Amino acid sequence: MMDTPNATDFMESRYIREGDPKTDTLVFPLHPAWWSRPYEYEWARQFARQNDVVLDAACGISHPFKFWLAEHCREVHACDWDERILSREAIRLDVASDFGEQAARDLPESNLDRLHLAQANLAQLPYESEMFDSVFCISVLEHLDTGTMLRAFREFARVLKPDGRLIATFDVPEMRPDLLETIMAVTGLTIEGKLSVQEPEDAIWSDMYGMPIRCFRAVIRKESLE
Repeated sequence: MMDTPNATDFMESRYIREGDPKTDTLVFPLHPAWWSRPYEYEWARQFARQNDVVLDAACGISHPFKFWLAEHCREVHACDWDERILSREAIRLDVASDFGEQAARDLPESNLDRLHLAQANLAQLPYESEMFDSVFCISVLEHLDTGTMLRAFREFARVLKPDGRLIATFDVPEMRPDLLETIMAVTGLTIEGKLSVQEPEDAIWSDMYGMPIRCFRAVIRKESLE
């Protein structure tokens, strides 16, 4: 008999499972092709706290998580390698393309006003050291080569406050969850709580891009030196 996931195990780093909580709307209805985002966003937003300074790293242009963070955290930064992230017009055009004209019109200007936006490479973040309570990195790591990924983790460690968290999701097998402990050993970070790398039978998956892929979530902490 398979274990049934529940809302109390959100601190465990593991594959996302079919019974996990999900949302179909975050600021606006999510794109149907985003097979894993309803689960990823619902999980990740449990780590957003009202008084936090946070970063949505490689946030995407239309992707709504940064807009949601802007409503729920004290100070929100968002960066992407795409220069369109610096243009409000380009952001609204991309929202319209992915979610429809109505979604673009309904996006409050105040959400954009509260965002500190930057064009940036994850391997060289333009932020001060120990700046963020949390860094969110949603479905990004699988797109990085090994060298860039390691530099990105080191940058996350640098910009996080002591005891700050990196909240990450990534696709498998493009990135292997069994590599996390090795990555932690060389980047000054640590897995917080339990790490389960065995794939369960009810892991969510998609083959819309060809080879079947699954989604993993990880809660990572920068340890305090005290």
